[in-house]
Amino acid sequence: MAESMELPSRLAILPFRNKVLLPGAIVRIRCTSPSSVKLVEQELWQREEKGLIGVLPVRDSEAAAVGSLLAPGMGSDSGERGLKVPSEVVGDSQKQDTKNQQELIQWHNRGVAARALHLSRGVEKPSGRVTYIVVLEGLCRFNVQELSARGTYHVARISRLDMTKAELEQAEQDPDLILLSRQFKATAMELISVLEQKQKTVGRTKVLLETVPVHRLADIFVASFEISFEEQLSMLDSVDLKVRLSKATELVDRHLQSIRVAEKITQKVEGQLSKSQKEFLLRQQMRAIKEELGDNDDDEDDVAALERKMQSAGMPPNIWKHAQRELRRLKKMQPQQPGYSSSRVYLELLADLPWQKVSEEPELDLRAAKESLDRDHYGLTKVKQRIIEYLAVRKLKPDARGPVLCFVGPPGVGKTSLASSIAAALNRKFIRISLGGVKDEADIRGHRRTYIGSMPGRLIDGLKRVGVGNPVMLLDEVDKTGSDVRGDPASALLEVLDPEQNNTFNDHYLNVPFDLSKVIFVAMANRVQPIPPPLLDRMEVIELPGYTPEEKLKMAMKHLIPRVLDQHGLSSEFLQIPEAMVKLIIQRYTREAGVRNLERNLAALARSAAVKFAEQESAVQVGKDVQPMTTSLLDTRLADGAEVEMEVIPMGVNSQEISNSFESASPIIVDEAMLEKVLGPPRFDDRETAERVATPGVSVGLVWTSFGGEVQFVEATAMVGKGDLHLTGQLGDVIKESAQIALTWVRAKAAELNLSASSGINLLESRDVHIHFPAGAVPKDGPSAGVTLVTSLVSLFSQRKVRADTAMTGEMTLRGLVLLVGGIKDKVLAAHRYGIKRVILPERNLKDLTEVPSAILSGMEILLVKRIEEVLEHAFEGGCPWRKHAKL
Repeated sequence: MAESMELPSRLAILPFRNKVLLPGAIVRIRCTSPSSVKLVEQELWQREEKGLIGVLPVRDSEAAAVGSLLAPGMGSDSGERGLKVPSEVVGDSQKQDTKNQQELIQWHNRGVAARALHLSRGVEKPSGRVTYIVVLEGLCRFNVQELSARGTYHVARISRLDMTKAELEQAEQDPDLILLSRQFKATAMELISVLEQKQKTVGRTKVLLETVPVHRLADIFVASFEISFEEQLSMLDSVDLKVRLSKATELVDRHLQSIRVAEKITQKVEGQLSKSQKEFLLRQQMRAIKEELGDNDDDEDDVAALERKMQSAGMPPNIWKHAQRELRRLKKMQPQQPGYSSSRVYLELLADLPWQKVSEEPELDLRAAKESLDRDHYGLTKVKQRIIEYLAVRKLKPDARGPVLCFVGPPGVGKTSLASSIAAALNRKFIRISLGGVKDEADIRGHRRTYIGSMPGRLIDGLKRVGVGNPVMLLDEVDKTGSDVRGDPASALLEVLDPEQNNTFNDHYLNVPFDLSKVIFVAMANRVQPIPPPLLDRMEVIELPGYTPEEKLKMAMKHLIPRVLDQHGLSSEFLQIPEAMVKLIIQRYTREAGVRNLERNLAALARSAAVKFAEQESAVQVGKDVQPMTTSLLDTRLADGAEVEMEVIPMGVNSQEISNSFESASPIIVDEAMLEKVLGPPRFDDRETAERVATPGVSVGLVWTSFGGEVQFVEATAMVGKGDLHLTGQLGDVIKESAQIALTWVRAKAAELNLSASSGINLLESRDVHIHFPAGAVPKDGPSAGVTLVTSLVSLFSQRKVRADTAMTGEMTLRGLVLLVGGIKDKVLAAHRYGIKRVILPERNLKDLTEVPSAILSGMEILLVKRIEEVLEHAFEGGCPWRKHAKL
């Protein structure tokens, strides 16, 4: 025991900077400085028995607060609990004398004698420096009477302070000391019971509490706490047992209370922590770990970068104020909170929108724009003239709020390319917004930010993608929007296309006004009828009818064939399509308003030619007298290390044969045989109309569809029945009513048309009438089949055939008046494509004939009528039916 052992009068001193070793405590230190290494070698390592050394606390003076002023060997030894000591000083500081060194540090006058429980020696590489790891146990206190130097370390003359064994036995009889011992043990046991819940090694402490004397337990317990250096010195200086136990009890009780308070706070905080807060703590820990590992690759704060981006966006003052308020809210949120990502995406949208950025427009050159339109689009004279007028107004008044142009026409006539031509002429960016099938108002105005997965409307999103505030925006398929419980997109477009309102367009997601007045809107549709009247009123409709065969021919020769050849890697040297073959394709394989099917057929011819050229062998044909290359020659050439292999041709080969072998094959010229082989047999011919009207009861009508004008045959027949009317062909309500009106008019005029002997005889007595519109898979509706139905019924009842070269269109009233209809140009072009020479039109549609090309009108006979009787007069050979032809 330490109480019974004798201390020498002198001990080698190992300084502990800002650290105290108490009796009974065990500490592990690493000695690296020359002074401490020398001390361990001479006082501990070289002795057979474990020697004793003195551990003396030292404290830096105010002048020696930094590690560079420490004396050599005074700051390199650290305790086991991780005391951080500045690196020791080498160089000139080692040359300071002992007196100067003692002035730099403050030596405490009391220390603890210690013995080494374990020693280990090591050598650092590559420096070769010797280090020692020493485990020391504190034994008893001593007082320093004199401190002197022995080589590189210090030696002190000491006197013992702790009581001897006999003195301790006598002191333990003191009642006050017994009471203090009981209080200390009670406090210590309470602390151990609290620590039992956290540590598994507390059981050893209980055994220690029962076997070790109380005055040593006080030092051992205090040494295990994290207390200040001053408190450690105070405990070291407490030589009196009563004072030592009082201080130890106070420190143990304070440590116990701090543990209880910490547990109480932890329980309270854990009860209040939500899942998001726990995730925040974990993320903070993860971020700290990444920073320690060097894995944090974030060069700058994302929020700061977003703020700089917003500052450079050029927002108006009122919107910038709103964005700043949203940014302040974002800075207060944690990244794992639910609303953080949506708020950040919203601010990124505000920063990306082109509030002030616009495309610079050079001075508009109308001549160049007209040449560009003529180069890219054949025909469409009226449409191109309207575009030139539009551009001329923009040139004279750049900030003019021009009308919204709406191109209406069948597919394949060049509506989208016209819009892109406008953008190219104005040197503006072009963006296309497809509205086909849109039924949700949020696609135009955006979702409100309260919804999960909300996003801005297509207009704001398009402006974000294009990056400028004045693009040419094509609203594609405005006639194909729908409405349901989610709203009406067509109604939402009213604000967009109104120049008086769109300067403060309010997207629900954006929730701030955005100026759309700089955007040039161009709409596109296949039909006018589905567009709501209020929306149609905000647009200027420009109709693009189908092309005539002559226009198609010129477009194919000038545009389509070069483009098809280029797309298939061919040229006119490989494939030639004569003009006569293009005419045959137009007449026999395509009967459409646009040119898409024509381009597809031309592409089929190009693919067939590409296959032929790809299969041709391009090997050189060599004459019979050419000797094959010998193996020795090849080996020699490769042995010489030649990078390019060459074929040696003897001098006897005819040069003419070689040149002939490199001649390209003759180009493929398309003829009728190739047309039928590639495109198949002709789909259309001029005999179709004559064959269809070869029997009574069939008439030829003209209708307008979203694909342009079409020829529609109407067939009627009678059979035994009860006088019912049957209609087939997937018809709409309007055309069904037209059929009922036509039948009523024919029955009322039966006597006048000589279809019955007298007005008293019922035309439908004991028989039914069945009217059929062929191509039953195609829906049919519209108010333009009245005259065609009447002609078909009159032909049926009179058993006279309708003229095969005549087609008609027009609606009729119950009194026999013929009303005007729409789509006259498309219908006349459709009749021309079918080879029909005579067309019956309402007289009120005379004004629409100005749109029909004069070349088409010169080859056709246009018959204008006011009443249905005039229609019948023109539809039948020899005029209207007479009594002698009736079969009733």
